[in-house]
Amino acid sequence: MFGILDALKIGGGAAAGFLGCLSINALVWQPSAEREARDAERASLQAATNIAIGELSNEADKARVRRRLCIERGGLYLNASGECREKPVAVDG
Repeated sequence: MFGILDALKIGGGAAAGFLGCLSINALVWQPSAEREARDAERASLQAATNIAIGELSNEADKARVRRRLCIERGGLYLNASGECREKPVAVDG
């Protein structure tokens, strides 16, 4: 019939399955979902920023805002082209 050993085997299997599901969730699904949420939020904020910049009255104001945003994000703003580039990394040697 159904003994204590069988009950322990079933309980152990259920616990192992539960722990396996928790591990997969913590290591795979949750980080992926967090990354997707951050990317979506970043895209939304960038779109709102671009709309706000587009509503500024003149090119000088737009350039000032773009320059400030570039510098705040750690970039290097090129005045001649109006581009934001990554700052070169200093190499100690």
